[in-house]
Amino acid sequence: MSVKILAIESSCDDTGAAVLEDGKVLSNHIANQKIHEQYGGVIPELASRAHQENIVPVVDIALRTAGVKPEELSAIAFTQSPGLIGSLLVGSCFAKSMAMALNKPLIGVHHMQAHVLANFIDDPKPDFPFLCLTVSGGHTQIVLCESPLSMRVIGETLDDAAGEAFDKSAKLLGLPYPGGPLIDKYAQTGDPGRFKFPEPRIPELNFSFSGLKTAILYFLQENQQQDPAFIEKNLPDICASIQQRIISILLNKVLKATQETGIRDVAIAGGVSANSGLRKALQEHGEKYGWRTFIPKFEYCTDNAGMIAIAAYYKYLAGAFTALDAVPTARAAF
Repeated sequence: MSVKILAIESSCDDTGAAVLEDGKVLSNHIANQKIHEQYGGVIPELASRAHQENIVPVVDIALRTAGVKPEELSAIAFTQSPGLIGSLLVGSCFAKSMAMALNKPLIGVHHMQAHVLANFIDDPKPDFPFLCLTVSGGHTQIVLCESPLSMRVIGETLDDAAGEAFDKSAKLLGLPYPGGPLIDKYAQTGDPGRFKFPEPRIPELNFSFSGLKTAILYFLQENQQQDPAFIEKNLPDICASIQQRIISILLNKVLKATQETGIRDVAIAGGVSANSGLRKALQEHGEKYGWRTFIPKFEYCTDNAGMIAIAAYYKYLAGAFTALDAVPTARAAF
């Protein structure tokens, strides 16, 4: 009998629902929240309210697109942690209610583990053990993946995440939220070697982006004092130079991790893995250093329920179900 799972993702500001059958994603629907753009960032209370409005129609669309009836489901999955607590509560309460109504098992999923397992939605898939660079607005980690349910962080950011570095740099440049994708857009026509930004010397496999952010601030202030139109005149080159430095910080640590572990399968995951510069650079590093490189499709990089579904599928196979009294948490160890 086939395994059919409905998965719900509500960790931040996107409401997602997906249906998976035997490891294959049949539908993956997302409702985006545009209201946060005017504030330059996600407002938690507004996000949770929007989830309440979106979750029923999103789940309905996911089920109808997949051609699966609620009673045919094998389990209901949801993002349990980490994330905005109000947003997580909406998804968890809906999932629990549906599981109780249908008498189906419940599966709570760790959001960052799901990002890693997005690499298993499509072929080719990495072999275990493999390394995964997870990069998002709130996380930057190098994860050693020993099995679908056994992962450990061997390096992480000590302050800002890579996604924050992109978005905060974009804000300094006067770009609207979310600014990370705009830096990627302008960087494609810029010269990445024109402006030099520092690379922090952080021990072991850890990262730091706070110093880079400060260096960019001082760089822009100094040049704008000399020419108020400096950013406007040089935007593509500035974006390309910022992006190049963030990417070099990330990949230099990944290279070090491959050297220390001897692992040759390398994947990326998380929202920043949608960055075209990072995707290209990882491929080039793989060719240069002999890695096998794995990069999820764009639709599975940013927050989505498809990745929650694939993570839940492996937990279902292992019988790792979640009690109905389980509570979501804003922070959780990997």
